[in-house]
Amino acid sequence: MTDIFSYTAYRQLSQMFLAILFFHGSEYILALASHGRSNVTLNSLLISKNYLFAMIFSLLEYFIEIALVPGLKELWWVSNLGLGMVIIGEIIRKTAIITAGQAFTHLIRIRHEDHHKLITNGIYGFVRHPGYCGFFIWSVGTQIMLCNPVSTIAFVVVVWRFFAQRIPYEEYFLRQFFGSQYVEYAQRVPSGVPFVS
Repeated sequence: MTDIFSYTAYRQLSQMFLAILFFHGSEYILALASHGRSNVTLNSLLISKNYLFAMIFSLLEYFIEIALVPGLKELWWVSNLGLGMVIIGEIIRKTAIITAGQAFTHLIRIRHEDHHKLITNGIYGFVRHPGYCGFFIWSVGTQIMLCNPVSTIAFVVVVWRFFAQRIPYEEYFLRQFFGSQYVEYAQRVPSGVPFVS
């Protein structure tokens, strides 16, 4: 039982909670800055029932493993790799949000608005969906940071499937809005999510 309150557990769980707080808090603040208070709801915190379930599952795995196989959590190089992924994922995603400004929304636009323009500069010159790329890296990184093998695999599969369905749906509308300009851009720049063209 003392392992649950060890330095390792304190460090890993503190990093996890700080990563979650920063991710969601900064998403909300950036949404407010880009779209104004009247256009932003608590949905911009990006906390859903499925997300809560996944995070609770990952914490249950963490506590079970630290009680049964505490040595697994002492793999510092693995935990530090995960921390690095969390930081890189945050940088990619927040750079995407700041670069896109008002063009970035948490909901897929199904109607073209006058101020909506195709962003192809900055990080969007390297990755079509840097927000998704950043979240993918961040979410998987949280589980590697906790040395959670089951949740790491589960997060890779679940988050990848979510984006594999979401990206084609979103790009359907982007092709409608921007026509050949978007088609050419999509052929030139990768999606940013592995194995999703």
